[in-house]
Amino acid sequence: MRSSSPRASSAGSEALDRLERRLIRCRLCPRLVAHRERVAREKVARFRDWTYWGRPVPGFGDPDPRVLVVGLAPAAHGGNRTGRIFTGDESGNWLYAALYRAGFASQPTSIARDDGLVLRGVFVTAVVRCAPPMNRPTPTEIATCRRWLLGELGLLPRLRVAVVLGKIAHDGLLAALRARGVEVPRPAPRFAHGAEHRLPSGLVLLSSYHPSQQNTFTGRLTRPMLDRVFRRARALADG
Repeated sequence: MRSSSPRASSAGSEALDRLERRLIRCRLCPRLVAHRERVAREKVARFRDWTYWGRPVPGFGDPDPRVLVVGLAPAAHGGNRTGRIFTGDESGNWLYAALYRAGFASQPTSIARDDGLVLRGVFVTAVVRCAPPMNRPTPTEIATCRRWLLGELGLLPRLRVAVVLGKIAHDGLLAALRARGVEVPRPAPRFAHGAEHRLPSGLVLLSSYHPSQQNTFTGRLTRPMLDRVFRRARALADG
């Protein structure tokens, strides 16, 4: 039986570890708490032998990264099951394979927290940490959850590049940067796949469609399209 211990395995520094321990105890959004725990109890047939994580999912990766990847939220039977962001679902298969091809990941797959995956130079996170019903968090839930992204941003001082996966992640990261006192132009940079914006702070914002099945199955997002974004992130980080 696959299981998820209460301690997640993503933190790579004492400060991130302390933040993670607080994060995984969060119960601030009643709707999200009810949903994540119901999914963890009821499961689905193909994962009936798993003990679901069923808690907020922390960020994962290099504790001193140059690149930040920001997604929407854990999948009900992905991160909510495994306890690692973008792990155990098709979106994660696309993301970590692209990170591997760009030289950021030690392997192209992310199946479970104990699968040996190591990220180098990149930290992966999300604007919402609990799996939302229908993958649609409310604006209030996004705002409530922002404290955790703010905490991570404060502990990742050498960031040069932020890759946002989808418009909600794009808007959520910009809101978090403003909350930290980082200057964001008005009107704000607009989301578009492949767009690149250099903020006054020097941080470069790269935008990509989210690797959801809705986008990948329809061909709206292809592997070459995603690879171009992460090759550009690599070039900017190394430059």
